[in-house]
Amino acid sequence: MSEHKHFVDVEVVAHYQEAQSDEEVGRFVFVYNVTITNCSTEPVQLLSRHWVITDGNGEVREVRGEGVVGLQPTLQVGEVYQYTSGAVLATEVGTMEGSYSMISASGEVFDAPIQPFLLARRKALH
Repeated sequence: MSEHKHFVDVEVVAHYQEAQSDEEVGRFVFVYNVTITNCSTEPVQLLSRHWVITDGNGEVREVRGEGVVGLQPTLQVGEVYQYTSGAVLATEVGTMEGSYSMISASGEVFDAPIQPFLLARRKALH
């Protein structure tokens, strides 16, 4: 394994979408804003995503796919890329975590980890 000279920082902020949710049928909608920063020494491209979504009942769903929001963005050194997406849970609390598969300009494939973040309806945590 080569030394890790590639570092991509991923930050996520999630919000509950009350207007799109329906508590009575167990549909809790969350929107999350992702900020990806290329802290590497060369350009990198996001190839695919892997999410692990866990609801409040412990049900785990994995999502894999190419790119994010239909794109495979290339980030220059120091560049920031932002996008917004969403998740629907059957419970008012859950978590998401995962990784992005990236490739550097020199051809090295590596994973950029996405630390666990909370999906929660405001009142659910009191």
